Amino acid sequence: MMDQTTNYIQLIYRVIISLIGIWFLSIIWPFISDVILMLIFAFLFTTVLLSSVDALERKIGNRGLSVLTVVILLLGTFGTFIGSFISQMSQQAKDFSNRIDKETLTIEFTKLGDQVTSSLPDFLQKMISSSGDFAGKLSELINSIIGSLASMAGAIGNFMFIATMVFIFTIILLAEYHSFRKSLVNIIPNKYFEVGLKLIYNIEKSVSSYLRGQFLSALSVAGMSVAGLLILNLFGANLTLIIFIGIIAGLANLIPLIGPFVGMIPAILIAFMNNIGNDVATVHMLFGVLPSPFFVLDIILMFLIVQQIEGNLITPALVGKSVGLHPMLVMISLLIGGTILGPLGMLFAVPATGVLKVILKEITFIKKNAHLL
Repeated sequence: MMDQTTNYIQLIYRVIISLIGIWFLSIIWPFISDVILMLIFAFLFTTVLLSSVDALERKIGNRGLSVLTVVILLLGTFGTFIGSFISQMSQQAKDFSNRIDKETLTIEFTKLGDQVTSSLPDFLQKMISSSGDFAGKLSELINSIIGSLASMAGAIGNFMFIATMVFIFTIILLAEYHSFRKSLVNIIPNKYFEVGLKLIYNIEKSVSSYLRGQFLSALSVAGMSVAGLLILNLFGANLTLIIFIGIIAGLANLIPLIGPFVGMIPAILIAFMNNIGNDVATVHMLFGVLPSPFFVLDIILMFLIVQQIEGNLITPALVGKSVGLHPMLVMISLLIGGTILGPLGMLFAVPATGVLKVILKEITFIKKNAHLL
């Protein structure tokens, strides 16, 4: 009876301590959330680059030089890709501005408005006609979108700061990773040394497997996006920079739900610039029913299909298998993560669930074999 009472008291004590911990975390989270996220991203990047740094260190015998070489190669590759894409997009925009003047653009918008309006049901046509000039409203909408881009300067500045800090943290972790790991191992009590070492190894394995699954998922999204855009070109979409768009969609796939649509933005811009003045593209109908000027609705539908395939088939299968999670558990973890932290929560939901599974497995092992420890 005394033992049972003691167990109840210990349980109540643990619940109270946990609630206090959660309350305290909720207070300080707004102040530390950015730093925590920076460290998590840095750890993920470190996991990706660690094997390359270790392999290079074995050849040249210098850890710092190995880290510097790998980081410079990565930045050079990424910078070359982004620079090339921006350069080609800028050239297309320049060619577009030389080809289409403001007066021609106004005429095209008027034709577009008339074409879209005439394709709508009668009741929608009456609503649009009663609300004013459609072309004028479309022009106002585009101007407001362009104007809102200026307000993104602050967000871009904040992103650049976070990216810089993640970059610095990644370099530090790459340079000192094995020292950090050794320090962590040294603080494990002798009684739990073997279990603790196995836990660290399994967590590292789970995270690296997750990243490998994400890489394969990104490749599939890039491939499907390129294939979809090529198919649209067969129907006259006149899209260019398809490989760049596919790679961007694949890289952005790291951001759940939002990622696949990132490639949609440059695709729509390119379709608009390449097809303005093309009467066939202006009057294009999706499935012969819905007006889809410049193949805009076709592009949106294509990326919707890619997102659905990626979210419901590829990610649960590839990523779930890589971390040893059932596809249903992957979907549940994504929903919970998205509910709590939005897109970032979905980004970390699967690896966090994988790590939690590893920890629970080791705790269960310790409880079952406590008499042997």
